[in-house]
Amino acid sequence: MASGVQTGQITTDIPARLDRLPWARWHWLIVIGLGTVWILDGLEVTIVGSMSDALKPSGTGLGLSSSDIGFAGSAYVAGACLGALVFGQLTDRFGRKRLFMLTLGFYICATVLTAFSMSPLWYFAARFLTGAGIGGEYAAINSAIDELIPAKYRGRVDIAINGSFWVGAAAGSLLTIPLLDPTIVSASVGWRLAFGLGAVLAVGILLVRRNVPESPRWLFIHGREDEGEQIVRDIEGTIQHETGRDLPSVRQKITIRQRKAIGIGLIAKTVFTMYPRRTVLCFSLFVGQAFLYNAFFFTYGDTLTTFLGVGQTGWYLAAFAVSNFLGALLLGPLFDSVGRVRMITGTYIISGVLLGVAGFMLGGLSAMSLTIFGMVIFFFASAGASAAYLTASEVFPMETRALCIAFFYAIGTAAGGISGPLLFGHLIDSASASGDISGIAPGYFLGAGLMIAGGVVAAFLGVRAEGRSLEDIATPLTAEDAGSGGQQRAAAHA
Repeated sequence: MASGVQTGQITTDIPARLDRLPWARWHWLIVIGLGTVWILDGLEVTIVGSMSDALKPSGTGLGLSSSDIGFAGSAYVAGACLGALVFGQLTDRFGRKRLFMLTLGFYICATVLTAFSMSPLWYFAARFLTGAGIGGEYAAINSAIDELIPAKYRGRVDIAINGSFWVGAAAGSLLTIPLLDPTIVSASVGWRLAFGLGAVLAVGILLVRRNVPESPRWLFIHGREDEGEQIVRDIEGTIQHETGRDLPSVRQKITIRQRKAIGIGLIAKTVFTMYPRRTVLCFSLFVGQAFLYNAFFFTYGDTLTTFLGVGQTGWYLAAFAVSNFLGALLLGPLFDSVGRVRMITGTYIISGVLLGVAGFMLGGLSAMSLTIFGMVIFFFASAGASAAYLTASEVFPMETRALCIAFFYAIGTAAGGISGPLLFGHLIDSASASGDISGIAPGYFLGAGLMIAGGVVAAFLGVRAEGRSLEDIATPLTAEDAGSGGQQRAAAHA
């Protein structure tokens, strides 16, 4: 079947039926089966940062130099960007479930290969493949979660799930304390165990994920409405049994011109011509949060050890990570009640201003006061950064959702993970050479400025998506009124 060729036309109430569901234990299956992958990403990133010294000795590690470790980090970032784009397109084409099973299996294989690395080249390749799996997960998982979670709860759930990255970061920070202690674990084994434990956790997630259904929204657009209808009936029956009450009827319906596939040209046209304001919004949010995090977090460990005399940074990193998760968890409900625009604007501007203040005070901060400053800043920034992923997921049509998430994730990851380390690494080297910690401050100011700019853009271009159906926020490309009428509605919603 040629891409974009119509295969039928249906009128369905599936979106309205999914959105009117009360919260039940079934939804926790979705959260656990799909959302916990962010814990893996946090675990990966933190373990690699903490294990750098263990990888350097040729006898117990891999004989890596500092440049090699930096290259491995870049390989992971490059893999994540490429994996997000490749798997994101496949997710929109072949379905959410196929891809979130495939990408997690891909990650498991790659991280096991990392644990058994026998040479630097092997390690570099394994890190690239691990990043590709994680990048693909971001696209497949965010789209599936938003299409299965009721509109009333979508904001808080999505933000809390994205914030769970920091649960993995905290676990990784604490995990490295015993694994780097040669009196507890052999130096040649500890770093391999750290990577292996990530694979064990992923296998557990994979077993739970088998019970997560395909998105009914994706099914009815791709000509498989009978499967979508059966899945929704099963979900309704399960939730009625769990809650012990009948579900209200719905009246809202949508007429869809079904397609087997949506061409990449139509997707690109949609993003850049139908929704240019939303494209600018997402670009600003992702770049802002990427530079904010790298301005502080990339330099944090070196700042503690080089300038502030801290030997073991694990406890400091864990405290910082806990604050990030609490911010996403506690502020998340406000994105549904107070609203997306106000909360995104507020969290971006507050965290940006506070980071700028920290830059001015950097020379007078101790390890403890710097950590407390960081915990306050990123209590707000974590919720804002998670809302960037939520925004990219819900403000574009369903047929483009996974690829749009992937596109903006790749932009943010590339900006934060490639250009960020180059800039901030140079600042660290310069500050170390002069012995003046304030040499890092320009990085703080850059991150603060971009974060504040993202907040200002959100104030003017933000989308009031709270409590609204995904199909109401962005009319599907295949909807019967997706021509001029759909574009007019999109403009009005923007």
